Amino acid sequence: MFLVTKVWISNAGEEKAYKSIDESLRKLQTEYIDLLLIHQAYGDVFGTWRAMEKAYREGKVRAIGVSNFQAGRFFDFAHYVELKPMVNQLQCNALAQQTCIEPIHAEFGTKVMAWGPLGGQGAEGIVKSEVLAAIGAKYGKTAAQVALRWLTQRGIVAIPKSSHKERMAQNIDIFDFSLSDDDMAQIAKMNQHDAGTRDFDDPQFVKYLIETYG
Repeated sequence: MFLVTKVWISNAGEEKAYKSIDESLRKLQTEYIDLLLIHQAYGDVFGTWRAMEKAYREGKVRAIGVSNFQAGRFFDFAHYVELKPMVNQLQCNALAQQTCIEPIHAEFGTKVMAWGPLGGQGAEGIVKSEVLAAIGAKYGKTAAQVALRWLTQRGIVAIPKSSHKERMAQNIDIFDFSLSDDDMAQIAKMNQHDAGTRDFDDPQFVKYLIETYG
């Protein structure tokens, strides 16, 4: 079991974030968290990060990172913090491939964790994709399994969400085949929204988050 949790915007800032980490440990009934993330790129993220660095050095968390930090915001943040983000959790899938941010992540040694790897809302574009289904037919795999394997071969950690046991089993059954270079190239052409469908730089969205949860 690998435990991941986040510091929400309402707990931004060094003091509040540090208290929230202890609260998470208490609620999870564990001595450490495997991965701790800043949920959104707003509020006092630098204060929050200092609290996370402290918790990391104390052994309360084993890895720290961020979530939903787009390219410019991520570079600014990573440039100034002492411990560089180990993970950036982003919407990433065959239709939103996050290729433009890859060189920036590489500069700081940051891995991508893909939320919505099968598309999340509006997932039919992936799970019902004729391109992915045709590729999967060669390997006896579903379109969803091909989409997850594609992410894995890019070195991306995929975290598909499902409440169905059979789909959970299918989602993890992707390590007995490899996509060819041609397969990978075909899927790369499916990209529609490189940085994802949610605009985290939209002032109205930021205003909503801060006024509602800040």
